[in-house]
Amino acid sequence: MTTIPYSSVVGSLMYAQVCTRPDIAFVVGILGKYLSNLGSQHWKAAKKVLRYLQGTKDLMLTYRRTNILDVVGFCDANLAGCIDDKKSNTGYIFMMPGRVVSWKSVKQTLTASLTMEAEYVACYEACCHATWMRNFIST
Repeated sequence: MTTIPYSSVVGSLMYAQVCTRPDIAFVVGILGKYLSNLGSQHWKAAKKVLRYLQGTKDLMLTYRRTNILDVVGFCDANLAGCIDDKKSNTGYIFMMPGRVVSWKSVKQTLTASLTMEAEYVACYEACCHATWMRNFIST
């Protein structure tokens, strides 16, 4: 496994995810956890993401000029999504008008014991970002 360019591939996937591909945010976060302790299944998963990107390269984020500045957001969480430490994952996405402008997928810092707790943390994170976006747009 030492000759496999896993860290380089994951770094490239992170760049694509941050800049233009919110659809791979979750899986890139998972792949990034195994940079120092990878197995063959991680390399196979990374190659699968690359094949997915190759197959969807014609899909892209497009933006059009508009005066409508309505922000719509969605958030979600899973309970104990990380099998290593039983921490939940948070994800949110914001759109203006119907176009993705901001997204995030991250492991929560606390361990939730109920689904409602994990969802509440996700909602809080999304609301904090929504408040920042509102202030950014209005200035």
